[in-house]
Amino acid sequence: LRFSCRRWGGLVQVGGSLRLSCSASEYAFDEGQIAWFRQAPGKEREGVSSISASDGVTYYSDSVKGRFTISIDNHKATVYLQMDSLKPEDTAVYYCAAGLGNSGSYSLRGYGMSYWGKGTQVTVSS
Repeated sequence: LRFSCRRWGGLVQVGGSLRLSCSASEYAFDEGQIAWFRQAPGKEREGVSSISASDGVTYYSDSVKGRFTISIDNHKATVYLQMDSLKPEDTAVYYCAAGLGNSGSYSLRGYGMSYWGKGTQVTVSS
């Protein structure tokens, strides 16, 4: 699988919004789980959110719960991460990942994520 990730918008200020999208070749996001991860300089990778393609069950890290929303558009075979009320600590490289199984909330730890896209930089200025 090859992922194509896109950041809708440029540099954003604190409190602003940004949307990320991810699509993949030969994968309609109609099975398995898709997740977003991020990694800030000098920090470990963090699972941000995941969604089950079959039933839409979502998981969020405590750091983004209530501010970020993950969704799937099956017709466009695209997964979105809507990020609102952005904070400086949200600055990181964001990655899309997918797995054909379902690891539940463990997906945020990377379990079951077999395919990884290239990252896209998100910078929140204060």
